[in-house]
Amino acid sequence: MLDVTRLRVLEAVARLGSITAAARELHYAQPSVSHHLARLEAETGAQLLQRVGRGIRLTEAGRLLADRATEIIGRIDAADAELSAHVGLTAGRVRLAGFASAIGSLVPRAVAALAGRHPGLRISLTDTHPPEALELLRAGRIDVALIFRYDDTEPEPDGVRLHHLLTDPLYLLAHRRGATLAALRDATWIAGCARCRSHLLSVCAEEGFTPHIGYTTDDMVVMQALVAAGLGVTTIPGLALRAHRAKGILATRLPGSPRHVYAATYGEPPDPPPTTALLTALTEAATSAT
Repeated sequence: MLDVTRLRVLEAVARLGSITAAARELHYAQPSVSHHLARLEAETGAQLLQRVGRGIRLTEAGRLLADRATEIIGRIDAADAELSAHVGLTAGRVRLAGFASAIGSLVPRAVAALAGRHPGLRISLTDTHPPEALELLRAGRIDVALIFRYDDTEPEPDGVRLHHLLTDPLYLLAHRRGATLAALRDATWIAGCARCRSHLLSVCAEEGFTPHIGYTTDDMVVMQALVAAGLGVTTIPGLALRAHRAKGILATRLPGSPRHVYAATYGEPPDPPPTTALLTALTEAATSAT
């Protein structure tokens, strides 16, 4: 049977990229980490690591086992949190990951409410994009993932349950009045990274043009600062505008094209008490935001 402690060591080495960093995070001596890895190789009968110059890299077998170790450890940690909360919400923890505009608007209100109701509950927060949040959820490293979709008919991923929080409208940001998408077809546009700009390209395509993108940033504050300086125009979700609104910009709500914001959980219901309490707080925060 595989030893969970050694799996934790392998997961840390794979995630951090070195024995030194893993030892530091786990509060082990480096020889102890090396010993655990050697014992794990002996237990599995597979070479898990290769020396590359002064560093190491995982073999194919090592990568496979490290991926499984991430899932196993996540489930163990989740079970530990559930057991801690079994007798109530005076202990335990709940882990949340979400995207930037939700963290800047919905999450502070929800987390503050949760902490006020259950002061013994530990709450952790990770700022990340929806695909990464879902991966953390599947691996058991978080309990709730805040995600969004532009197509609310898209099926749920296997094992994931979606709890609808709100429908978030889209706004056009410009430096002058009377702006419309069609009128700004020749403007300089501000867009997110290649992965994040697909919806902007889609709404512009519906108006019959491809935007000239002069600035690329995923930071909603930077986007607004560029617009306020008259350097370009962009679209922005309502939650991002609620979290921060720069002076000198004009926001026009665009018909249609909203995104749907969800809290995602994993596995069969019912959710553990801390997760249920967080979902309740997020729902209340979303209701007050609409």
